[in-house]
Amino acid sequence: MKKLKFFFYALISASLLIPGVLPAQEEEESAAEPEKLYQNLELFARVIEIIRNNYVEEVLPRELIYGALHGMLNSLDPYSQFMEPDIYNEMKVDTKGEFGGLGIEITLRGGILTIITPIEDTPASRAGLQPGDKIVQIEGESTKEITLLEAVKKLRGEPGTEVQITVMRPGEKEFLEFTITRAIIQIESVKEARMLEDGIGYIRLIQFQQNTAEEFDRALEGLETEDLKGLILDLRYNPGGLLSTAIEIADRFLNKGEVIVLTLSRDDRVEMEVKASGEKKIPDIPLLVLINEGSASGSEIVAGALRDNQRAILVGSKTFGKGSVQSVVPLRGAGSEEGETAIRLTTGHYYTASRNPIHEKGIEPDIEVVMSREEKKEFLLKKYQELEKLEKETEEEEGKEPEAEEEVELKEEEEQVLDPQLRKALDILRGILIFNQLQEQTE
Repeated sequence: MKKLKFFFYALISASLLIPGVLPAQEEEESAAEPEKLYQNLELFARVIEIIRNNYVEEVLPRELIYGALHGMLNSLDPYSQFMEPDIYNEMKVDTKGEFGGLGIEITLRGGILTIITPIEDTPASRAGLQPGDKIVQIEGESTKEITLLEAVKKLRGEPGTEVQITVMRPGEKEFLEFTITRAIIQIESVKEARMLEDGIGYIRLIQFQQNTAEEFDRALEGLETEDLKGLILDLRYNPGGLLSTAIEIADRFLNKGEVIVLTLSRDDRVEMEVKASGEKKIPDIPLLVLINEGSASGSEIVAGALRDNQRAILVGSKTFGKGSVQSVVPLRGAGSEEGETAIRLTTGHYYTASRNPIHEKGIEPDIEVVMSREEKKEFLLKKYQELEKLEKETEEEEGKEPEAEEEVELKEEEEQVLDPQLRKALDILRGILIFNQLQEQTE
């Protein structure tokens, strides 16, 4: 018992000495806090000893400690978590290696496993999953009280294998069942880059990855050769990705020194402030950004930066609202024979240049265009199921049949009819370009 107490006292004493673990406090408060912690740790050690001596089955000390750490981190928020060796290793695979998955971005909202968005041209999007779908079962097992990393582990697997999920969808009376075949997820960040009409270009970014900025630059260069006068940047159903890449994209539109994003600590201190470098500045052509409930994290940062710096008009619907900062801290020397452990801890929240919070608030559009359930269903079917088939057909027929090009134009017109948000953005941009032209003539 004494050894156990000593272990906890040493642990908390060490944590109090690590810079950044606890914020600076007034001297009196600093002196009082360890006292309270020691009292509660003594209670904790006593409960562990009672369990070890009296519980109906023998429990290993490591299991008790791991269970307590899980409960401690999970009680903070949905994103903080204690990672046992297998989960920690899984997270490292996620950032470094290839894996078989479904192609969805998930989060915990109100304790329920929720789909932020299915990424286009992945098994999830082809199966018909939608933003806001709540996953209530995976392989027949309830997702109640599941952590994010545990959910990722269940959904991921060998490419070619199947996973069954049960979904509760807003507006549907019954649960929906999906059996989805896992695949290697390989995503092109720039899904579409084309001229919609004379002078108006369109670029759709579906995720922020390592090479997204370079892909974006190439796409923009291709449009600029056709006398680009205005641009529509489509960030709908973009779940985010690398923060550094999202910052790179915003940086291309802003003047040097303009704020892209802030992070604030719990006492509203500015911990990080990222400003535009102005090194790869795009000409100040009119810019409209499309957003919706599937836009999250990095795409919210880009949209917020462009709007707050009066660089773009936002069109669509309110974004998802995922803007928390997680730090992964390996617990070196505190692992087991299975490997190292770590904690994933929420250490801040993202804010726009005007200090508007993103997390759980989202970004409101300047011009709201909400799609009905039927419009959204038709639009998603068009984007996720028919577009891939159309692209393959046009690749096969390119240069052989002149009718193929006419068919593509017709399809694009149909797409705009099915997409009221894009149609509205086009109308606004046309008006801005006409106004600018008239102003130039007057001058």
